[in-house]
Parts: sequence; C-alpha cells; structure tokens
Amino acid sequence: MLSKALLRLGGGAARRPWRVIAAWLVAAALAVLAAVALGGRTADTMTAPGLDSQRAAELIERAGTGQEGMTAHVVVTPLAGGATFFDDADGARTALTRLRAEVTRLPHVLGTSDPAGALDAGGDTAVRGGLVSADGRIAVVRVQYPDQSRLSAEDLDALVGLGDRLRAELPLRVEMGGDLFYAFSDPDGGVSELIGLLAAAAILFLAFGSLVAAALPIGMAVFGLTVGVATMTVLAGVTDVPAFAPVLGSMVGLGVGIDYALFVLARHREYLARGLDPHEAAGRAVATAGRPVVFAGGTVVVSILGMAVANVPFMTVGGLAVSIVVLTMVLASVTLLPAFLGAAGPRLGRAGRIARALRAGRPGRSGRRRDTEAGAVPAAGWRRWIGHVSRHPAAYAVGAAGLLLTAALPVLGLRVGLPDDGSLPQGRTERRAYDLVAEGFGPGTNGPLVIATDPAGDPGVLDRLVGAVAADPGIASVAPAHVDRATGIATLVVFPTTSPQDKATAGTIARLRTDVLPAAVGHGPARAHVGGAAASLSDVGRRTSQRLPVFVAAVLAMSFLLLMLVFRSILVPLKAVLLNLLSIGAAYGIMVAVFQWGWGGALIGLEATVPIVSFIPMFLFAILFGLSMDYEVFLLSRVREEYVRTGDNATAIVEGVAGTARIITSAALIMVAVFLSFAVADDPSAKMFGLGLATAILIDATVVRMVLVPATMTLLGRTNWWLPKWLDRMLPRGPVGTDATDATDAESTGEAPSTAGRPSR
Repeated sequence: MLSKALLRLGGGAARRPWRVIAAWLVAAALAVLAAVALGGRTADTMTAPGLDSQRAAELIERAGTGQEGMTAHVVVTPLAGGATFFDDADGARTALTRLRAEVTRLPHVLGTSDPAGALDAGGDTAVRGGLVSADGRIAVVRVQYPDQSRLSAEDLDALVGLGDRLRAELPLRVEMGGDLFYAFSDPDGGVSELIGLLAAAAILFLAFGSLVAAALPIGMAVFGLTVGVATMTVLAGVTDVPAFAPVLGSMVGLGVGIDYALFVLARHREYLARGLDPHEAAGRAVATAGRPVVFAGGTVVVSILGMAVANVPFMTVGGLAVSIVVLTMVLASVTLLPAFLGAAGPRLGRAGRIARALRAGRPGRSGRRRDTEAGAVPAAGWRRWIGHVSRHPAAYAVGAAGLLLTAALPVLGLRVGLPDDGSLPQGRTERRAYDLVAEGFGPGTNGPLVIATDPAGDPGVLDRLVGAVAADPGIASVAPAHVDRATGIATLVVFPTTSPQDKATAGTIARLRTDVLPAAVGHGPARAHVGGAAASLSDVGRRTSQRLPVFVAAVLAMSFLLLMLVFRSILVPLKAVLLNLLSIGAAYGIMVAVFQWGWGGALIGLEATVPIVSFIPMFLFAILFGLSMDYEVFLLSRVREEYVRTGDNATAIVEGVAGTARIITSAALIMVAVFLSFAVADDPSAKMFGLGLATAILIDATVVRMVLVPATMTLLGRTNWWLPKWLDRMLPRGPVGTDATDATDAESTGEAPSTAGRPSR
C-alpha cells in the first residue's frame, strides 16, 4: 500500500534528516560533475522520420554541401545618408571588405560570402547573388560554421564581440543574426528562474507567515532543479535534446516542485497543530499529501511521454527531459522535504512574528488560532463562498461554463507556425538584422527553402527544376545550384515572396511538393524534396495536428480510468475530465487572442503578432492535464474523506472544498508567478509556454475548483460517488485516495469503507 511506504519513507527521512540532506548534496554534486564531464548541448533538430523535409535533410547531409552546418549573417548599411556600396565615396565598400576579412578570421568559420568582391565584378552580380540590395544600401555577409556539436557559446561571443568593435571603428551600421544566435544566445541569463523563485518565496511567506516555512519549499525546489537539469544535460550528451527543453524543464520543475512541497508542508503544519511531534507529523504529511503528489507527478510524466504517439523525435526527447525534472521533484518532495521538516522541528507549527503581528486583534480567532494558522480549519470566508455556490449551483455552473467557453472561442482560429527573429524585441540585434534583410531583399529572404534533388542519372532534371521553381508565383528568386560531384546530389536555395510566418509560405511549400517538383522530375527514379527551417516546422506542425486527436483521446481515457480507480466513482472522473478540457481550451483561446490577435501582447513584451509554435499545443495539453490532476486529487481526496466520514454530500462539498481552498489558491499563485516570469522572456516560445501554463493554472484553481467543482457536485448530488457494485469488484484498489479517510489519520492502515453502490444523502 502506497500510504504505508510513504509513511515509512517520510518518517525515516524526518528522523534522520542530516543523512538525507547529505545524500541529496552528494547527488547534486555528482549530477553537476556528470553534466560537466558527459553532458552535451541542446540541438536544433526539429524534424521527424518520414517527413519530406527530413528526406531533404538526408540528401543534403549525403552531399556535404555545408547546408547541414550552422550559419550566421552580418547585415550592414552605411551610416552616411545617401551612401551606397556601389561606390566607395564614403569608404563604405572599403569598410565592408575589412569587415568580411575579420569575420573570416574568426575561429571555426568555414567560409563567408563576399559582397565587396561581387561588387568589384559588377553591381548586377552582387544584386543577383543576393549579397547587396538593389538600391545598394544593404549588404549581407553570410557566415558558414560546422555543425553545432563542434561549436560553443564562445563562437557566438567572438562574433558578437567583433560586431561591437567594428560598430565603433567602421562607418557602418552592423547587425547580426542566424542559426548561431538561436543555438547559443541566452538573453534571459536565468533571470526568469530568479524572478519566479522570489515571487514564490513572497507568496509562501504570506501563506504561512514564517520565513522558515517559506524557505523550505524553495530550498527543496533548488535542489531538485539542480539534479534534474544536470541529468537533462547528461541526456543531451547521448541524444539530441531540443533547445526549448531546459527552459521548459526549469519552468515546470520550479512550478511543480514548489507546488508539491506546499501541499506536504501544509499537512505537516496541520498535524503539528494537532499535537503530533515533528517526526510523526512529517511522516503522516508525506503519507497523506504525498499520495496526490506521487499520483499527480506520475500523471504529468505519463502524459508528457505519451507525446511519443506523434512520432516526432525532438518532442519525445524533449518530453523525456522535462519528465526527468518532474520525477526529481516528486522524489525530493517525499524524501528531501520531510528531512527539512524534521530538521526544522516544532517551529513550523507556529507563525512568525510578522504574521502574528498582522493577525493580532482580529475578532473571532480565539480558541481556533493554532489550527487555522496551520490550515486545518477551513477559513470562514471560503466556507461561506462554497456554501453560497452550493445554494445556487445551476446559475454558477452555467455562468462559469459560459465564461470559459467564450474564452475558448478564439481557438477556432488557431494557426500554427514558426515565430522567427521578426518576433523578437527591437532591442535585439537579430530583430534589427531581420528587418534590414526584409527591407533590402524581400521578406522571404529570412526564411529560405532548400530543395534537394537526386537526379539519378537524368542530366536534365536540375535545369527543369530551376526553371519550374523560378516560374512559381510564390518564389522571388533562386540562388545558383550546388552540385556534389561525388553523389550528383544538387541543392537549390530558393527565396519565397512571403515571410516564414505568412500562411502563403505554407501554401508555396505545399504547391512545390504536390505540383512543381513532381512535374519537373517526371516519373523516373529522380526525386526532389523541400527542406529548410520553414519547411521543417510546417511539416512538424502538420504531423502534430494529425496526431493530436489520438494523443488527446489517450490522455483523456487514461485520466478517466485513473480517477475512477482513485475515487471509486464514474461521474466524478467524467466531470473532472470535461472540466479540465474546458480550462485548457480557455487557455488555448487566450493564447490565440494574445499572440495571433495581439490583445494585450505589449504587457508581456510582444511587439508583433505571431502564430502559435506548432509543437506547443500538444506539449501544453500534456503538461496541463497532468498538473490539473494535482488539484483534482488534492481537492477531491478531502471531499471524499468528508463524505466517507459523514455520508452527507452537501457537507462534504463545503468542508472539502473550503478546507483545501487556501492551499490550492496559494499553490496556484506560486505556479502562476513562476510561469509568468518566463512569459516576459524575449523568446516567443518561452512566452507561449509561460502564458499558456499560467493562464490554465489560474483558471483551473479559481473558476474550475472554486466554482464549477462545488456547483456540479451539488447538482449531481447523490450520484457523485456512485459506482456499480459489479464494477467496484472488478477494479483493483488504487494507490491514491481509495482509503479516503486516510489510514494514517485514523491510526490504522486498513481500507476505508467502500461506498460502491451507496448514494449520498
């Protein structure tokens, strides 16, 4: 039985706290050392087997064209008004020549384009080659690097440092961008994590009124995050971990770690208030609150790993990396936290001086102060609110559901895509370089497509391809083809007329694949494929959209079965699944309104509307459904405890929901604070993850848990806990919540009475 195991685990950690803390210190040190010695870097590998863009990438790799390496570009324009690169009257071309020479000498640079040399051969040559704009005002030096595994952040620092120096020395405006920046730039520098921790600490102090109580969950989360992220780094040494995984892992890890610790700490203080000694209180807190923590953490992990059904490797590995952090936080919650609680002793049962001063003189507190401080007695305000909702259940259920359905409506216009450097703030050099390139060469230059073809002995294929692609209305220009002599594979870099984010670009990609390329290569053995970043993300978006319904159905079915096992009911898990869908749908709708429509985007530093990153909806669904189970199990466990104790549905709803309201609200505020701290990052993907998670958690903990749950449970009345006897006999006893009266509370480890087939009064 899970309760017994957790009781022994938590109690043992509390009685031998320094051994457990020392073990975690050793584990953290070993994890960091392993990360340094064996760890790898994240990779930008957003593709999947069987996709056309993946086939193009495989041909490019076989040909060894250099397209498989990292790139950067340096975009320049003369500072002098009216000056151009067509002449050297203001020293612009001389400065361009020097800039290109210095970039070429940087470490690991394999080669650079030479706009000044092309100008010497004639202005038309430079313009046709896409190196100088038609008006001569903007030039681009393209920089080729080897693949990411041979590079580091030092290469980016060297390029940026050179740019800073040349800005001061040359009569040029110098801006930079490219893959190198995406792979190695870290403009946030850990600020989001720090802001999230500080906000969480403030909320914890307000919730518990004690600096010690506030510090323990933070300390546990820092330990767990250190071990989890270090392990993720080791994973990156053996496989390609996507670049977003560390950010998402930190975000989710901090949120769930502090959240789980809060639940255990609240129960611990409750038991201290009942007079238990700290060691026994810690053990029982882990045995009671730890069960929903284990269940919720396991649900998060299973949901995230379920994304493997999409058959997109970078999503599967990214989910595995995030799951490692979540599992580490669950382990810390049931081992390290009770060790902290045991070391802290009885002081956690008392509020600090500031809290006592704030509470002094409040009426109606005498005789109940100690229990209320610990959270054992539901606040009168919450009890009144839940009672009010329960007296008008239909009105509140319809009103709250209508509100969430309205918020979800924008999801009908959901458009997935690839936010690029044009989505970054104007203060970033990548954004300024993006704008200069779009101004000088057209919007499609920022998202070139790469067509790879294997002629298979047909000498006319390449000429037919070039002519057909150049004639397509969605293509602005075609760069000269590169042909690998050893393999015969040819690659064409083509520039659409529209930006990577434009829906028309996706249409151009589809047209090239279905009409243009098949007509050019004919019915022989020759083949051609469309690749490049824009094509890869379009393919991934289409695949995730196709697999999303299967994934959602699997997660819903799993959640329903687990909750039915836990609560021995049919309608409670069905209602929980539907309400979770409603809150996640509302979060999706708000994301569409903010990112696609621009509503309130300025509040999180969003300077332009962007499509939703193609893989984010599936990731959010997996994470949010798992996180929502946390509150669901915690709340309904209390409601069921009251129901088994009293047999009265109305009393169970009021006491159970009100008794958990303060903790759920505090936990939600912590998660919202942590997630919103990432929503202000420059990276649009981090903004989407942060805002989406924060919005869904806020909705779930307020509108759903404090309005819809009591309203719908009141409406269901006597059928809430009904389970056919034949089904009750078939179902195994679940590990969480089936003994809702809680064996440890009852000084027993026996099962609680079954309520199968017994309606409430």
